[in-house]
Amino acid sequence: MKVLVVEALGCPVPAWFAQKYDVSTDPGLAADRSRLLAQVANATALVVRNHVQVDRELLAAAPRLRVVGRLGVGLDNIDLAACQERGVEVVWARGENAVAVAEYVLAAMLDHARFLRWTDALCRAGRWDRAAGTGRELAGKTLGLLGFGDIAQRVAVRARAFGMQVLAHDPLAPPHSVWTGDFHVQPVDLQTLCRSADYLSLHVPLTPATYHLLGARELAWLKPQAVLIQTARGGVVDEQALYEALRQAPDRRAVLDVREQEPPPADDPLRNLPQVLLTPHIAGLTEESVQRVARAVLCGIDRVLRSSPGES
Repeated sequence: MKVLVVEALGCPVPAWFAQKYDVSTDPGLAADRSRLLAQVANATALVVRNHVQVDRELLAAAPRLRVVGRLGVGLDNIDLAACQERGVEVVWARGENAVAVAEYVLAAMLDHARFLRWTDALCRAGRWDRAAGTGRELAGKTLGLLGFGDIAQRVAVRARAFGMQVLAHDPLAPPHSVWTGDFHVQPVDLQTLCRSADYLSLHVPLTPATYHLLGARELAWLKPQAVLIQTARGGVVDEQALYEALRQAPDRRAVLDVREQEPPPADDPLRNLPQVLLTPHIAGLTEESVQRVARAVLCGIDRVLRSSPGES
């Protein structure tokens, strides 16, 4: 049975998996749709990240396909309804990169609070300026979490350890008592979340209900010195509205790890704003998480293929 890996696995294919299956790894297929459609014709399993669109066209070109493995947690690039109709299972690495993303959020807050890169540059330039290096403490600040799933819960635990107050709004679920009991998190409505947060961190999937969930109105609710940390999906934020909100309030900050278009266009206006920190969708990527994600997805594929009828 052929397993086609069309986006970077991030680590070598484990020997146990390569011995059981005919594994073909070609990350270049992600950017070559016509060649991908030709190659997928004989695939029993397909491994993707977030660029390849697993849609009806691809499924029609892959009559032997039994399972799609998603290296990550977001499923917005996979037509789940079409997969279900075709009897194609989808496996993904739920929770396996949650610690990595949670630590990225803490790193983003600490970077804003203590600006070590800035003071390093001053020292290298010969300026021993302690006043310019006076930062802020996270203790006592308010962290707002938009979404309260696996990742946000890990962020909440870590933020509480820093002495932060944590609020949360989850548009996809009713308030849960466990928030206040186990996590010491106060559930609030979206407006209260935006108005109260010193740091607003996004942790919702991209769905029709969450597309541009933060638009001009919601961004206007933010404090003048609030920091938006975006590690969810680019489409959750209206980026044109974000650009205007940052231009109008230059003390606001944004940390953007995900974008509506990835990579963003050359004329991306957000890259010209000094209060924006940009990273290339790396929040969930650490040496440890890459290994966990790959292992979880390949084990899931193995489970599906071992149970598939007609296995040879």
